Amino acid sequence: MTAISAATVANASAADPGTVQGAASISVLRRAIDSQAQGAAQLIASLPQPLPVAAGSPGSLLNVYA
Repeated sequence: MTAISAATVANASAADPGTVQGAASISVLRRAIDSQAQGAAQLIASLPQPLPVAAGSPGSLLNVYA
């Protein structure tokens, strides 16, 4: 976690959701989390698919993806 996101989390955690400042802090945190989720999804989508294993070689009978 970077210093900026740690500070954002700390501010949102300490904020009172009943105040304008608290609501703004929580909104900033949600936007930061959404942005990180979009970046992670793009990275996962850009990963290449593994090539199929030739028949008879190790790994050809059980195909497991993590």
